[in-house]
Amino acid sequence: MKLLAGPCVIEERDTLMRIAEGLAPLAHDKRIDFYFKASFDKANRTSLESYRGPGMEKGLAMLEEVKRTFGYKIITDFHTPDQAAPVAEVADIIQIPAFLARQTDMVVAAARTKAIVNIKKGQFMAPNDMQYGVVKALKTRGIDATGYDAALQNDIWITERGATFGYGNLVVDMRSFPIMRAFAPVIFDATHAVQMPSAAAGKTGGDRTMVPYLAKAAAAVGVDGFFFETHIDPSCALSDGPNMLPIEALLALVPKLFAIAEASN
Repeated sequence: MKLLAGPCVIEERDTLMRIAEGLAPLAHDKRIDFYFKASFDKANRTSLESYRGPGMEKGLAMLEEVKRTFGYKIITDFHTPDQAAPVAEVADIIQIPAFLARQTDMVVAAARTKAIVNIKKGQFMAPNDMQYGVVKALKTRGIDATGYDAALQNDIWITERGATFGYGNLVVDMRSFPIMRAFAPVIFDATHAVQMPSAAAGKTGGDRTMVPYLAKAAAAVGVDGFFFETHIDPSCALSDGPNMLPIEALLALVPKLFAIAEASN
């Protein structure tokens, strides 16, 4: 199982390192292909006053320290095509944010690096439409092929994080997993799936109590891995606190996902 986990955004160094240390049991589990996740910039914050992060230069240096200290592989997102190459010097996975999933220049820039490319499915996109982003990435890497095996062998992934349902709500269509797994490995972002955009007076709200239910359902349907945002104390998190899991809750959930996946196969 692939597992991508960490705080939504890089906060101060001590908090980042404490979260990284708390995730060590997952990183050391031989059943798990673990990646530490944190963003150096949250470019789509609802309010101009909301915390965005330390920026690319300082943020990448902090992620490199996490890699050096704990031996973790790293995933982080980028927001403009010119950021892809420097981000890929530190990150093992470079991630295209959901709102930018259809941006050809972003996909091409990511695919020109040697990093794994993780394309987050746009909240506005049908599952089947994600195949075209995968094909863009494969063709950029000189691969004239389609299908799950081609994407797997060339490190092109998709992440599901729900679809917009009305205003300020997301839903997860479980049919999206088998649809998208026909053409790429699929990661389920169970924490962003419970977001409620702009629902908290100019900030993103959410309901973390729903995270285990959605994650268990995805494990039963079948996915290639999971994405969880987590924190020592989500109530103090500077971004996405309402939908993040406390580290201890994440540690308790993962064994249940293994059990469900094994029973469903």
